Amino acid sequence: MIKTRFAPSPTGFLHVGNLKIALYSYLFAKKNNGTFMLRIEDTDRERLVEGGIENILNSLLWAGIKPDEGVSFDENKNIVQIGGLDSYIQSERLEIYHKYVDELLEKDHAYKCFCSTERLAELRETQQENKQPTGYDGHCRKLSIEEVNTKIEAGEKFVVRMKMPKEGVTKFTDLVRGKVEFKNDLVDDQVILKSDGFPTYHLAVVVDDHLMEITHIFRGEEWLSSTPKHIVLYEMFGWTPPQFAHLSLLINEQKQKLSKRHGDVSVTDFKEAGYLPEALINFVAFLGWNPGDEREIFSLAELEKEFSVERISKASAVFSREKLDWYNSQYIKNLSPEELLKNVKPYLVNANLTSEDTEFLLKAVSLEKDRVVTLKEIPEAIAFLFAESLDFDVELLVWKKSNKEDTKEKLQEVEKFLETLDDNDWTIEILEEKTKNWIAEKGYGVGDVLWPVRVSLSGKKNSPSPFEIANVLGKEKTLQRIETAINKI
Repeated sequence: MIKTRFAPSPTGFLHVGNLKIALYSYLFAKKNNGTFMLRIEDTDRERLVEGGIENILNSLLWAGIKPDEGVSFDENKNIVQIGGLDSYIQSERLEIYHKYVDELLEKDHAYKCFCSTERLAELRETQQENKQPTGYDGHCRKLSIEEVNTKIEAGEKFVVRMKMPKEGVTKFTDLVRGKVEFKNDLVDDQVILKSDGFPTYHLAVVVDDHLMEITHIFRGEEWLSSTPKHIVLYEMFGWTPPQFAHLSLLINEQKQKLSKRHGDVSVTDFKEAGYLPEALINFVAFLGWNPGDEREIFSLAELEKEFSVERISKASAVFSREKLDWYNSQYIKNLSPEELLKNVKPYLVNANLTSEDTEFLLKAVSLEKDRVVTLKEIPEAIAFLFAESLDFDVELLVWKKSNKEDTKEKLQEVEKFLETLDDNDWTIEILEEKTKNWIAEKGYGVGDVLWPVRVSLSGKKNSPSPFEIANVLGKEKTLQRIETAINKI
């Protein structure tokens, strides 16, 4: 049985790069009828962010990625843990890690290190000055049992380090990068237990992935150099390592690592900016994977069927905001009026644009759906529909070579014409057909009539057509706005 996991640290809001890791882990499990698990790795106690776990769960839920096992929400949005283990949160598993640290110490695969932070800083500085690889020099590796006990009795703080082999190479086959090998003498003795009693990532991840029966690990390429340490730990315990897939980092269009200082990077940022989860997931899926043909639009369910690890690229993926905007605009265009209103409603409420008339709201939000990039743009674009009165310069009503007198006359005539239309005529298509026929019969210029009508209804230089706006406003409000514009002149 294939089992993948996503194991974020709640040290901040969920980064879009981590969303990619979660998505690929999820898709691989689903494609292979496996299990997708969510584990919380919270052993870095100094960097924990309040509400971090909730943000991770909310972000994944919003994106449609639901764990089969591990940490999750119940129907009341309470944090729960589902599955056969006592806990999937690392801070609740300390006894387990201590047990395995003791085992490594007993087998002489690990040792206690008493080096101070000052000594380690000096060591690093010296190595850098001499242009040597930085890393621990094994100073405490050969301490005798008597020396260790003396230091402990003296109350000296210590960490526990693994004893990395100093000869040979560690090899593995990465699912994305192929055959990889590291010389053991270039890998330092990693800390596996900190002085505060908490394990480091390196120990906890190996113990948990083994005990939780993880078969395939998807993670960022920054962990590639740590993999030999992990494989050696598996060997020390006599366990079979899982298969690894190290995914390329996301970079911006300037080829820099995607980070907060370059703008929005968390899933929450994109949600608040008005991106649809379906669009973000579709976009992120293509940041390092493709289906092998020209198709670009995939639902999550379609991705579950199409995803294959063989088509993951090892090249860095460029996070193009322009491409994400294109995806989002495509998804917005394909929403039904009801779906669009449901998604836009929080933004309307935030902008104080409300109405009890559902039909009006459905038409209003649909007015700009083919023009906007994000949901957040819609309230500002349609605010004029909710206004009691429009504030615009009267000169804006005048079309090109026309003048105020002619503009007023055209508005008065078109007002009378529109009054003759009944409610059944008040659709975009019929309004446009009958009004343009009337303009032709009168021998008027189209712009001389429709430009001042559009400005009367929108108060803007740039807006949808007067027929689209009139359809939303309805006959009564349309005529009121034209009358108001006439009185302005």
